[in-house]
Amino acid sequence: MGPIAREEVPDEVLMLRFQGGDRTAFASLVKKHKTPIYNFILRLVRSSSAAEDLAQDVFVKVVQSAVDFKHESKFSTWVYSIARNLCIDHLRKMSLRQHPSLDQARPDTPDGPTLLDRTPDRHPSASVERSVIGAELGQRITHCVEALPQEQREVFLLREVGQLPFKDIAVITGVPENTVKSRMRYALERLQENLSEYEDYARALR
Repeated sequence: MGPIAREEVPDEVLMLRFQGGDRTAFASLVKKHKTPIYNFILRLVRSSSAAEDLAQDVFVKVVQSAVDFKHESKFSTWVYSIARNLCIDHLRKMSLRQHPSLDQARPDTPDGPTLLDRTPDRHPSASVERSVIGAELGQRITHCVEALPQEQREVFLLREVGQLPFKDIAVITGVPENTVKSRMRYALERLQENLSEYEDYARALR
């Protein structure tokens, strides 16, 4: 008989333990959420160094505000709200400065792959054409997501990178759930339109 799989402790239980002084509970929360939080921030601020700093600031804020966490809400909703607010503050500060163009500065690869990152195909049978088109498509997806209007981009990232339900995204962004769904639909429609040129290639390579 194989070993019994350990049931994952819910975030809210870990947060309750941390509020009671259990530092290992906080370490578990960081381990679980560090990479998706970083990926979310990276796609909003478009700078790997800034994303690293902001991701650290998120968990500093979690420690500082732990006493304020109310268990009526989900931890993921709370922590992404913190991340979003820090990103907004950062972007406001950066709006007073000049930015390098997207073509001049590409963010480093995040610690973990997301929908927006493409792992190169290293299978020996992969054709050169497939690799080239795949690389171009990966870059194109990243540019298209970055080009989305801010309100659509953050909803798309919260959904696809944060894996959050629409009702939680509504709480984070402070708009009705139907508005969140509309923004997601507009984002997907815009992405589909901007990536339509790759549909024929994708069919040919199947």
